[in-house]
Amino acid sequence: MNLRPLLDALDLQEDTARTLADDLRAQIIDLQTRLREAEMHLEHLTITRKTVTGLHRPVSRPSRRSCPSIRTTPRILAAFNHATGPLRAKDVCQALGHELLPKNVEGTRAKLKRLVKLGILTEADTGNFARKR
Repeated sequence: MNLRPLLDALDLQEDTARTLADDLRAQIIDLQTRLREAEMHLEHLTITRKTVTGLHRPVSRPSRRSCPSIRTTPRILAAFNHATGPLRAKDVCQALGHELLPKNVEGTRAKLKRLVKLGILTEADTGNFARKR
């Protein structure tokens, strides 16, 4: 029996299969590269979306607790304008005409501390507040 034609046919099929496998590997490499590029593009689009929606959100107003009451700040500062030295929270309460209840004194002290943080007042000693010059 002559095996040569059979072996030649097998060689031809192996060469065809190898060529097909090489072509498919090249396509896979190309597809993986394209996939990485598409995923990176999606990632950039996600970042862009977050940035754009972040810009669109209105700037939140500070809470009432984060800044002194707009109504009482001018009156507090007026009390310091008439003072000859540093004032304590109790002195400011009296100048504003508030009762000297602990809740009023503590509320005023908190406002004075916030005005110190904003750089409007200074705290010379603990509990003694003065207008920044």
